[in-house]
Amino acid sequence: MAGERYISVTALTRYLKRKLESDRHLQDVWLRGEISNFKRHSRGHMYLTIKDQGSRIQAVMFAGHNQRMDFTPENGMKVLVRGEISVYEPYGQYQLYIKDMQPDGIGNLYLAFEKLKKKLDQEGYFAKERKRPLPGIPYEIGIITSPTGAAIRDIFTTIKRRFPAARLSVFPVLVQGERAADSIAKAIKAANDLGFLDVLIVGRGGGSIEELWAFNEERVAHSIFHSAIPIVSAVGHETDFTIADFVADLRAATPTAAAELVVPHINELKNRVEDRMSRLVYTMNKRVEREAERLARLRRSYAFKYPAQLLRQKEQDLDRLFDQLTRNAKRQIKHYRDQSEQTTRILYKHHPEERIRQHKESADNMKNRLVRAMAFQSQRKQHDWKHLIGQLNALSPLSIMERGYSLAYTQEDILVKSVKTIQPGDPLKVKMSDGTLDCQVWGIEERDPND
Repeated sequence: MAGERYISVTALTRYLKRKLESDRHLQDVWLRGEISNFKRHSRGHMYLTIKDQGSRIQAVMFAGHNQRMDFTPENGMKVLVRGEISVYEPYGQYQLYIKDMQPDGIGNLYLAFEKLKKKLDQEGYFAKERKRPLPGIPYEIGIITSPTGAAIRDIFTTIKRRFPAARLSVFPVLVQGERAADSIAKAIKAANDLGFLDVLIVGRGGGSIEELWAFNEERVAHSIFHSAIPIVSAVGHETDFTIADFVADLRAATPTAAAELVVPHINELKNRVEDRMSRLVYTMNKRVEREAERLARLRRSYAFKYPAQLLRQKEQDLDRLFDQLTRNAKRQIKHYRDQSEQTTRILYKHHPEERIRQHKESADNMKNRLVRAMAFQSQRKQHDWKHLIGQLNALSPLSIMERGYSLAYTQEDILVKSVKTIQPGDPLKVKMSDGTLDCQVWGIEERDPND
């Protein structure tokens, strides 16, 4: 049937994919081109387009292949790539799967430029704080460039037109080729050895990156960095920079621009001189007017009209001030004398001998107070003792016995308190106030307590 001749898009894409992958010429493709639409995925894969003047092809380089690269691809970089052609099925487009990539021609120079730029930047060659200002009016200008190029003519013409008083010293050098870098570095050192130049212009006219490469050499950057003379880099290219531009104290886009930056215009200097002259004349005239007015005020002043009266008044003021000074001095002397006496009293009061005497007096006082207190306590205790003795005598059995009473004791010296404890015939001791009687009980007569 006719419907069986139709196939799906997926089937067609897979068929083409197999055809491309089975062609051995397409599995080892070597291309030269320029990078555009470069993008690095977060997973490390690189997506880009390889193009030339007539066509372009989509390409991808997976992280497993690009992690061994020693440079970072960028848009506009010329590269040499090797890979294989296949089809990306979801979009149905063929693309190059890159396995290896190398910079091509200018790309190698670009890598060398970036590597040296990074190194010098880390070493402080580009630091803004080390860059020196150009002299305001340089009279000795050194020019390091090719003696046959257009740059020297542009610099000469511009400087002589703007500032004819400047003296120019030319140091002819090679500006391209293998020996150009050494030639430029030696010229910078020779200019410094002279010792009288105010500023140096180092540069050349425009050209390709290969032609300008001498200004990207490390020895040239080293010479510029160590120069004692301020240097203006004047390589004739407005959009790109060289290493010399980064190291120099000032960068000019062209040699003509460098000449304009180095010297002021003579007409500008004349205008500045005339302006300052007019300002100076105006300021001096104003100063003369102010001083003349001041002199007139002084002439009209009381001191010039009546000097004798002023002198007498000042003499009286001097006497008054002298008297006032004398009184103040006496008052101050008295004040300081009183302070000194007070301080002396305080010091004497706190002198160790005085402190000992005071403490001795205090100890004697305390001793007297203690003696008086002890005598008082002794008298009071004696009085209390006599009072207790009187009370004790009043309650003593002896006192009772003196009034005619006696006490009866058994032979064992036990006080007889009741007739019930005694039997007839028991011996007793009867103590009286003036002695003791030995007795014997002959009879006992009991008494009723209620009677």
